[in-house]
Amino acid sequence: MEIRLQKFLSMAGVCSRRAGEKLIESGRVTVNGSRVTAMGVTVDPENDVVEVDGRRVKVQQNNEYILLYKPVGYVTTLKDEFGRPTVKELVADIKTRVYPVGRLDLDTSGLLLLTNDGELANQLTHPSFGVEKEYLAKVHDAPKKEALEILAKGVRLDDGMTAPAKVQLVKSGRLTSVVSLIIKEGRNRQVRRMLEAVGHPVVSLKRVRFGSLTLSGLQEGRWRRLEPREIEQLKRAAGAKR
Repeated sequence: MEIRLQKFLSMAGVCSRRAGEKLIESGRVTVNGSRVTAMGVTVDPENDVVEVDGRRVKVQQNNEYILLYKPVGYVTTLKDEFGRPTVKELVADIKTRVYPVGRLDLDTSGLLLLTNDGELANQLTHPSFGVEKEYLAKVHDAPKKEALEILAKGVRLDDGMTAPAKVQLVKSGRLTSVVSLIIKEGRNRQVRRMLEAVGHPVVSLKRVRFGSLTLSGLQEGRWRRLEPREIEQLKRAAGAKR
């Protein structure tokens, strides 16, 4: 069965479909030795030879799905130009090359999913599929009802309005408080920017849930493979075909 080239690149874990289109347009992809720069090309994963920058890529036969409890101080990338610790170092025992699904910034801890299932990763990170991400944020001061209502309805940031969120004041204190924030988007440092916009900068931030996945039973810096039922739940949440 033939599929579009950008979908093949996604399924092979190279990148998302959108990033695959950019790779194709920049002339970095060849099919059976011929350079491809136009959209609409289809390939047969079983018979065609697809290369990116001269290296052959294939659709992985055995997909890996890893849940990592990322500590503060690690960047969500496989290689860092500044020499900072990366999440790749935390999953070094995994022989298959896996990629982070979305990002957690250097100063954010919590749940990070890694996989070589590019198609699922693309769906999990695209806001149109509406997969929930829950964060616990320790913030300065005690947010008032008005601030929580603004967060729930949407906050105007420099890159536009955020979508409605689910907000709960978990713990209120004079100097710091804890807020639960559930969003379906994944903009750069979105939760931090939302809370700063309503006057409550973040002291510390942790992602505690991604779709149906939680950190339950997992120690910081450790990882585990997802169970089949968890993988199926993710695919249902992302709208992927079973």
